[in-house]
Amino acid sequence: MKTRWFILVAVLPWFVIPVKAQEKVVDSIGNLDPEMATGRTVEDGVAWYDVAEQNIEGRILPDQERTRWFDRFPSSANGSVTSNVWNLSRHSAGMMVRFKTDSTALHAHYKLLSSNVAMPHMPATGVSGVDFYARDGEGNWRWVQVTRPTSQEVKAKVIDSLAPGMREYAAYLPLYNGIESLKIGVSPDSKFEQLPPREKPIVFYGTSITHGACASRPGMVHTGILGRRFDQPVVNLGFSGNGKMDPEVGDYLIQIDAAVYVIDCLPNMNAAMVTERCVPLVKQIRAAKPDTPIVLVEDRRNTNSWILPARDAHHTANHEALQAACKSLLADGVTGLHYIAGDELYGTDGDGATDGSHASDLGFMRQADVFDPVLRKAMGVE
Repeated sequence: MKTRWFILVAVLPWFVIPVKAQEKVVDSIGNLDPEMATGRTVEDGVAWYDVAEQNIEGRILPDQERTRWFDRFPSSANGSVTSNVWNLSRHSAGMMVRFKTDSTALHAHYKLLSSNVAMPHMPATGVSGVDFYARDGEGNWRWVQVTRPTSQEVKAKVIDSLAPGMREYAAYLPLYNGIESLKIGVSPDSKFEQLPPREKPIVFYGTSITHGACASRPGMVHTGILGRRFDQPVVNLGFSGNGKMDPEVGDYLIQIDAAVYVIDCLPNMNAAMVTERCVPLVKQIRAAKPDTPIVLVEDRRNTNSWILPARDAHHTANHEALQAACKSLLADGVTGLHYIAGDELYGTDGDGATDGSHASDLGFMRQADVFDPVLRKAMGVE
């Protein structure tokens, strides 16, 4: 018996040493291949990648200091823009992370800024979900799956049994909540490549509708739909109830190297405000960006304004004020202006909104259809 124990102890180190050596080889791969090391941790049979280690699309001025990594505005905006705009800028609306993987399963682990994951007229999938798309074999963006949050921290398998193959994915971040941290999970033996943000985004400045109310999921806002159609990055500077053509927001717009600026603030304004603020904002942008196209968007009509005379008159006055401002700008020699009428942004049947004001998925798709040809002309896209 003693001899047997002696043999076991003598032989055991020969089994231990190769295992330790193998672990050291695995650890060193990250030093040889940075793509293997970026934010990667393995737990629960999932390899997790921290997306905060790359600059994601929709996060403007990434080199400027941030209070929180996923804020839409840098810290300098706190105290410059209004407190409401600053607080709303903590939402991750419009942000999108792109990556490639051959994993047949996708996971998401993220922490939300607010525990209010849903609203009475907007589901948790839109308010707080992470929405995944992928390119199909022809290079078109197609929907994959969305998370369905029920708490402030989400850790879930989003989808499995995916068709094999390396492909590009996009994950849209929550519309009406902020993100404290976000990791994408894949199978440990799969490849994962994080993609850098693309240049020259379409920049939208607007209201709750631009912000994303009331899309069923983050990829269904017209800004996201248009981003996929044009295959271009998007910046969403929609601020619910607070898109008012503020010059302080203009100070940040002009710092972005935009393909086009879309000014869509009328749902938060009245005719007097439009008359007061539109011309100065456009001239502020044009002074800094003499060649970047600017698109002015009329107020959509509430889908029940046909039976609300006062509301309908409000929309008409807003439209007339924006038309007058545009004519004034053209008379002053401002070039590169484009215009979108508002009467049919949601269609004409009254079914394009969730609550009369905020678009449903149908309304967002219709709105994208109206924006599409104007943006194509503005950017010179075939």
